[in-house]
Amino acid sequence: MSAIIGWAHSQFGKLEDDDLETMLARVCKQAVEDAGIGFDEVDAIYVGNFGMFEKQSFPAAFALDADPALRFKPATRVENACATGSAAVHMGLNDLASKKSRFVLVVGAEKMTSAPGSVIGDVLLNASYRKTEADTPGGFAGVFARIADLYFQRYGDQSEAMARIAAKNHANGVHNPYAQMRKDFGYEFCNTISDKNPTVIGAIRRTDCSLVSDGAAAVVMTDTETALRFPKAVHFRAAAHAQDYLPMAKRDIVAFEGCEQAWGKAHQQAGTSLDDLSFVETHDCFTIAELIEYEAMGLTPKGEGARAIAEGWTAKDGKLPVNPSGGLKSKGHPIGATGVSMHIMAAMQLTENAGDMQLQAPELAGIFNMGGAAVANYVSILERLR
Repeated sequence: MSAIIGWAHSQFGKLEDDDLETMLARVCKQAVEDAGIGFDEVDAIYVGNFGMFEKQSFPAAFALDADPALRFKPATRVENACATGSAAVHMGLNDLASKKSRFVLVVGAEKMTSAPGSVIGDVLLNASYRKTEADTPGGFAGVFARIADLYFQRYGDQSEAMARIAAKNHANGVHNPYAQMRKDFGYEFCNTISDKNPTVIGAIRRTDCSLVSDGAAAVVMTDTETALRFPKAVHFRAAAHAQDYLPMAKRDIVAFEGCEQAWGKAHQQAGTSLDDLSFVETHDCFTIAELIEYEAMGLTPKGEGARAIAEGWTAKDGKLPVNPSGGLKSKGHPIGATGVSMHIMAAMQLTENAGDMQLQAPELAGIFNMGGAAVANYVSILERLR
């Protein structure tokens, strides 16, 4: 497999002084410098960007702005809905596995706030099946409200569990210097409908939703043998991808079967089980997603995900901390950057460079990044080499 040897991460939020080009180029420059290689040594570039929030498209070439030595390097845009960042990482891994490249630069970036709210909502619906789901009330929040409604019908009202997940992730995000919202709201606020925490649609409250964000993140990767020569190296024990049907009507949307499949493939590759992991960064685009992901990753049986959050299993001091970074809920969710960011958050923990987010001596990290409603499912398992 391969390893991450350098990274860079922008602030997430409404970045009024940055456009997609400047964000993307800056983190590319910083990541290559962090890795300690020359720009001329980069063999390939993969750019994760969902796009459509601004008129400018065709962002693959923006990475070249980081340094003149990147001119004429192959650069390719990658897209797979909200899992776009991890898709770009996996493309870089494939490049390295084929020995076509020695050093690969992967960057994810999104400028969401350049579009008005109505446009953002419509763009996000491109991650659903428009033929039958485009008219879902509430847009993409409505898609997950439908999932929550079906889950509640099957297993009972889980609003309290969702509020506990929101509170946990906001509390964790206080310590993340890159997070868009660094505020501990507490369980009572998250569990109470109010003027500041209104119902968005169905069972989904404002505190159940991830944030509309701008941001960028980049990593430099190389083969594991080469990585051992560098001062920090985070090795991929596994990288698995399971793609499911797009229409929700074609599957049991409450089961997140693609997530379960991706985790199974990753553990098989890595020779691990869930019990071996020190922590997980998972895709909490909505709190109901994290709740179901507890079950899909095997932390609890089906319908019992609420137990994991109620009994503190997924807290920073629990048996399997989930989203010690604050997750998408607190950190923000600039679509193309999210998957790359998750890998950086994990790498920072494993190299003990996570500052106030730091867990005690983590050894193995699990990452789950999801595109659409459990359609594109990516799992990585990482460990520190040095």
